[in-house]
Amino acid sequence: MSNDTWQWVVDAMPYTQPFLFVDELTRVDSAGVEGYYRFLPEAFFYKGHFKNRPVTPGVILTECCAQIGLVSLGIFLLKDEKELQALRIGMSSATMDFLKPVMPGERVRVVSELEYFRFQKLKCRVKMYNEDNNLVCKGTIAGMIGFRNE
Repeated sequence: MSNDTWQWVVDAMPYTQPFLFVDELTRVDSAGVEGYYRFLPEAFFYKGHFKNRPVTPGVILTECCAQIGLVSLGIFLLKDEKELQALRIGMSSATMDFLKPVMPGERVRVVSELEYFRFQKLKCRVKMYNEDNNLVCKGTIAGMIGFRNE
C-alpha cells in the first residue's frame, strides 16, 4: 500500500499545527501502527529547552508516540462506527523510558502494538526509533476513546 493510503487517518486526527506530531503513517491495522515525524528545528518548544543546547522534551516525545501509536490506531479501529468528527480521545496514562535524546531536525519512527481495546479504553506498547534505527524511547500509553455523548 502507498503511504497515501493512511492519510485519511491523519486527516481525522483532532490536532493541527503546531501540535500535530505525525508526518506520515506507513502501516495501520488492527494490531498496531507505524509512522514518522520530523522534529523541525524552529519548533516552539526548542526556544527554552535547553539554553543554547536544544533537545526535544520528553513530554513532546510522549505526545508524538501517543498521536502515532494510540490516536491513529483508535481512529482506525473506530472508522466504521460513527462520524469521526464526533470522536473524543483523552490520554489516561503513559509510562515511558527515555534512552537517547532527539535533537532538532531529527526524523523518528514510532511503532505501536495493540495491548487491548475494550470498554472504550485503548492501551498500546510504543517504541520510537531515530534515523539510525536506535531505540530512543519506549513505553505503554493508554487512553479513553469514544464518541460524543457516550
